[in-house]
Amino acid sequence: MTPAELPAQQDLPCAWYGPQMSASRQDWTLALSQADCREIRAALDAWLARQAVQRSPAPLTAADFVLPTLGPRLAQLRHELLHGRGFFLLTGMPVGHWSQRDVALAFIGLGAHLGNARSQNAAGHLLGHVRDLGLASTDPNVRLYQTHERQTFHTDSCDVVGLLCINEAQQGGDSLLVSSTTIYNEMRRRRPDLAALLFEPLATDRRGEVPIGMKPWFDIPVFNWHDGSLSALYQRQYIDSAQRFENAPRLAAAKVEALDLFDALANDPALNFTMRLAPGDMQFVHNHNLLHDRSGFTDWPDAARRRHLLRLWLAVPGARALPPVFAQRYGSVTVGDRGGIVVPGTTPCVPLDEGTR
Repeated sequence: MTPAELPAQQDLPCAWYGPQMSASRQDWTLALSQADCREIRAALDAWLARQAVQRSPAPLTAADFVLPTLGPRLAQLRHELLHGRGFFLLTGMPVGHWSQRDVALAFIGLGAHLGNARSQNAAGHLLGHVRDLGLASTDPNVRLYQTHERQTFHTDSCDVVGLLCINEAQQGGDSLLVSSTTIYNEMRRRRPDLAALLFEPLATDRRGEVPIGMKPWFDIPVFNWHDGSLSALYQRQYIDSAQRFENAPRLAAAKVEALDLFDALANDPALNFTMRLAPGDMQFVHNHNLLHDRSGFTDWPDAARRRHLLRLWLAVPGARALPPVFAQRYGSVTVGDRGGIVVPGTTPCVPLDEGTR
């Protein structure tokens, strides 16, 4: 793609600036009421009762997890994710009053009203546990969420990522969001020559989770224009670490310059903003128009208090079409049935009490 062929500036609700979002928290926050929590509890109890009768596990779907009044509001929020600002925050999940198992199942039930859960790692975890496992980010097979270090701005391999805070860190561990659409608009305005380079494929490290018949990296552009929509896919550390593979395409100096400008814009407080997730907060983010980040953190000495978030990766019915190249990472580009990580030996499972990866 040449600079002259770049898509037009994207004047969309998802093309926001951070200070604007910081000043309008009430527009993207929904506090669960006591009635909402009772409705969630009733849906959970009814589902658990059916499991006891059936004596075998069954998928937890929106039809299984009936939310007569909250469900329609979640449908409106799903529309906001896909077509609006691209994120929202739910507060008030009673994490201090329910068992971790019940909180996890309730989170899965809420997520089912937004999309279909996808595997988040080679072990097939449909529910992720985001904790510091004491692993080193220098290990090329370690993913950054398994450490206490900053993650930097990135996208996940799904339409929507959801996080539920169980415990927050002693210091740090804040959540940051930035609009990749705004980054594109700024790059297009300032350096269209560099913006055009990010529509070309870049090797990104799979960090040891390699599907059958695939290379240990995938080649997908940062910016993708398809069917009238601009989508981004990005993780700078994994782009850099893909250079460890002898046969991976080399990063030319101009592309490094383009990536550096992308990073500078993502890290500019004029574009991004920070929120701190408190226990019971649930954040949902649309990956194709937004990037998310987590600051480094210092954890509590007491293991029972250490930072712990639950995570969902969701394939959302009614989401946008994605270009065929995304199949390298998503496995499929079929709307509602795409994304996640599937490698030899992957078996979908739901680890409710703890996560090992």
